[in-house]
Amino acid sequence: MILRRVARPLLAAIFISGGIGALKDTQGHAKAAEPFLTESFDKLEGVVPESVARDPATLVRIDAAVKVGAGVALAAGKAPRLASLLLLGSLVPTTLAAHRFWEIKEPAERQQQQIQFIKNAGLAGGLLLAAADTAGKPSLGWRARRAASKTEKRAEKLAKKAEKAITK
Repeated sequence: MILRRVARPLLAAIFISGGIGALKDTQGHAKAAEPFLTESFDKLEGVVPESVARDPATLVRIDAAVKVGAGVALAAGKAPRLASLLLLGSLVPTTLAAHRFWEIKEPAERQQQQIQFIKNAGLAGGLLLAAADTAGKPSLGWRARRAASKTEKRAEKLAKKAEKAITK
């Protein structure tokens, strides 16, 4: 459908652009993310394995790669549901790290960060819709319920045949 061919690249564009920007300025993004990452890893001490990267610059690069890769996949319509979920998984920590408006005292900056936070919430909504979009095909849940129903009906028919054969 033409709507998907237009909407997916439009939604993906901000993530591709943001990922490229993070790769170009990894240190700047890492510095902004460091307080959030430190706080998060402190709270998850003992839960997150030691083998998980903790260096802010490395995590920014990984996040940027996810944004670019999943953004391109979504724009191209390749595994769009998975790409949308990957972008959503990247968007949540990015938003919590970069747009902590509740911690800002200066009114103009606080308002600006609140706008960015709400914009990202809107993007999250779009990604949720894209992740749920089956492109007109029945969902896996519907197909599973239908298969179970058909199997149940076949089993009932077989049980009736077996009952008739036994009673004869």
